[in-house]
Amino acid sequence: MDKKSTNPMLSGVIWKQILLFFFPILIGAFFQQLYNTVDAVVVGRFAGKEALASVGGSASQILGLIFSFFMGLSTGATVIIAQAFGAGHPERVDTALHTAYTFGLSGGLVLGGAGCIFTSPLLRLLRTQEDLMGGSVVYVRIMMAGLVFTLIYNMCSGILRAIGDSKRPLYVLIACCALNIILDLLFVAGLHMGIMGAAIATVICQAFSAVVTTWILMKKTPSMTLSFRRLGISPGTLKKILTIGLPTAVAGSMFSISNMILQTAINRMGIDEVAAWTAYGKVDSLWWMINQAFSTAITTFVGQNFGAGLTDRVRKGVREVLAMEMISGAAMSVVMLTFGPYLLRMFTNDEQVIRMGMSAAWALTPFYAVFSISEITGSALRAEGHVMVNTIANLVGICVFRIIWVTFVYPRGTFRQVVLCYPISWVLITIFIAGYYLVKQKSILEQIRKPAA
Repeated sequence: MDKKSTNPMLSGVIWKQILLFFFPILIGAFFQQLYNTVDAVVVGRFAGKEALASVGGSASQILGLIFSFFMGLSTGATVIIAQAFGAGHPERVDTALHTAYTFGLSGGLVLGGAGCIFTSPLLRLLRTQEDLMGGSVVYVRIMMAGLVFTLIYNMCSGILRAIGDSKRPLYVLIACCALNIILDLLFVAGLHMGIMGAAIATVICQAFSAVVTTWILMKKTPSMTLSFRRLGISPGTLKKILTIGLPTAVAGSMFSISNMILQTAINRMGIDEVAAWTAYGKVDSLWWMINQAFSTAITTFVGQNFGAGLTDRVRKGVREVLAMEMISGAAMSVVMLTFGPYLLRMFTNDEQVIRMGMSAAWALTPFYAVFSISEITGSALRAEGHVMVNTIANLVGICVFRIIWVTFVYPRGTFRQVVLCYPISWVLITIFIAGYYLVKQKSILEQIRKPAA
């Protein structure tokens, strides 16, 4: 049977298939974000703004760095599996499946252990205020102890999405988030366990999601079957995964490292600024969920069609997804600027914190549509195996630029002056990545030398 006739990613109406794939990812991202957002809401409401700043602030930046680095590595597995699945090579899919799962399991154990050991030094490196240290240490260490579950779930979800299945990871997340809300209210509001209760609730839910998605790959996925007896590393496959995943991880880490640098500058200002940045970050995550869902959708779509040699579908898919995300970015900017104060009140009733949060919103949200250009073109290039452009752009345009901004341009800047480096850096990387895409895309697609459908 022709694989194109049974795989809608290779033959269906592009915008329709993208949206059918996109919406479960978006809803799933929303529920995944609820893990930490519910923690923040419950902790902020029942334990005060100091506890909110402890759960967010430096703790959030450290966890974000570790998660983003491994998620970048797992992108390599997603791309390899998507290309092999699109090309109709089940043996390559199976090898990549077991290599990726083994890598996620071992990586989670190693990173989690190291994270527990180095929690305090990392928090002090970020100049976390002493009155926030105790709560931040507790939160980070518990989350790091459960890191292996987070990484296994995300690896399993990435594998399922690589073959076009974005619905079942969503169903798992919905169940886990419902459980997380119940446990948060029980541990924090009911048993008054504070930050520790919120962290424990999250880890329990992450463990459940890891177990369920592992079972799905073992028993309920006809195109592949995970077996613990076949777990192991294929050196050749791991090399391919790391060739794509490692530069992607470094590129993603540039965002987290620069965020940590900015967090350090904000930590010097006071608890109000830290709380405002934490609350704004939770609201701002609504846009990043949309952005990441489009990025995942175009990565899978381009990966499968690139593997199948369908160059015209690759070009058209990138154009259509780019248009959809830019419109979404503009719409989200309007929503954030209009309803931002009401959204911020979910996390705090402090008027000064809300004013600061809206100051950040006015500085950042008008540039959502600009950033979407670099995200979609960069994701397409990554799915085709061209990853270094994203790494270089993020290293220079994000990390180096933001270091210069907070060190030399505004070493003692106000809250608004510090956060202005975000939109400026987005413009810089968009110029670099989109320019590379426009220049190189034709020659990249010509290399596969297969006729379009």
